[in-house]
Amino acid sequence: MEVLFYTVLTLCVLGVLAAVILYFVAQKFKVEEDPRIDDVEKMLPGANCGGCGFAGCRGLADALVKRDDISALFCPVGGGDTMKKVAAYLGKAAAEKEPQTATVRCGGTCEKRPRTNTYDGAKSCAVAASLYVGETGCSWGCLGLGDCVDVCNFDAIKINPATGLPEVDADKCTACGACVKACPKMVIELRKKWPKNRAVYVSCVSKDKGAVTIKACKAGCIACGKCVKACPFDAIKVENNVAYIDPQKCKLCRKCVNECPTGAIKLVGMDPLPKAPKVAPATPTAVKAAPAAATKSEGPAFVELKEKYRYPLQFMRPQMKVEGVKTNSTIKVEELQPVALKESGLKPLRLLRLTK
Repeated sequence: MEVLFYTVLTLCVLGVLAAVILYFVAQKFKVEEDPRIDDVEKMLPGANCGGCGFAGCRGLADALVKRDDISALFCPVGGGDTMKKVAAYLGKAAAEKEPQTATVRCGGTCEKRPRTNTYDGAKSCAVAASLYVGETGCSWGCLGLGDCVDVCNFDAIKINPATGLPEVDADKCTACGACVKACPKMVIELRKKWPKNRAVYVSCVSKDKGAVTIKACKAGCIACGKCVKACPFDAIKVENNVAYIDPQKCKLCRKCVNECPTGAIKLVGMDPLPKAPKVAPATPTAVKAAPAAATKSEGPAFVELKEKYRYPLQFMRPQMKVEGVKTNSTIKVEELQPVALKESGLKPLRLLRLTK
């Protein structure tokens, strides 16, 4: 019994001694944390989406407090209003950034991009992309398996069963960038958010040549360059066999939409410009109307001469020689009338050979 008592007492003394040592060590090496970090964290949305580049809102709050220049920091979920509020609390200047929204740059619907095979594997874009190009002939387009839907914490993106493509709700999208990182085909892009959710962009990322692209998808960009010529703001460039509209230069003039022969340029929230009426080219009937009108004044013999030897009136020389004329004199074109031919001893409708 005595042995047990001393054993318990020894353990208690050692425990108390270790606790005292740990307390002094903690006090010696403790790190003082700025209390403003907790206040800033409360001002942030608390989505912990990682769109700011940090693991969560706590990491962003710590960076906002400790850095003197916070112009490079931005919370996409809270937006400019939240950043202004935080900057006012910290006494710093926050950079103003325009709002953005996720944009799916693929127009290959089920109708325009037919399937060539059936995928029977894991329902994951990342897995499918690591195995093969996809169920269609386009190796660049959306796989439609919904990885972007799974990573979105704001229910802002869904797969449309009719088209097989993801659709983004711009009102719910916070531009956190989670869907952009999740897409293995890099089809989703963060672009400028226009008022009333308007947008103009090329819904194709295929870098194949035009013939290959249009064979796989009827809505693909063939890099014809018509949109580049139509844009008055130099906002469109064709690189790697695909056109790209710079959202910073684009003014939503919509002139490029009507020029696209495949409909690869998508227009959202606006109506396309009315197409200019096409001017009908001059028909052969209209061209031949001039000789027919001249028949009355020139006579049938002269018209027959022109039809036989293909001498248009405007290209005939003022004076020509006519073989077979007794006088063998030079006569003017307008003198080739039935009366003149009759006086020369020739039949009115006889085909004459014109020589210089």
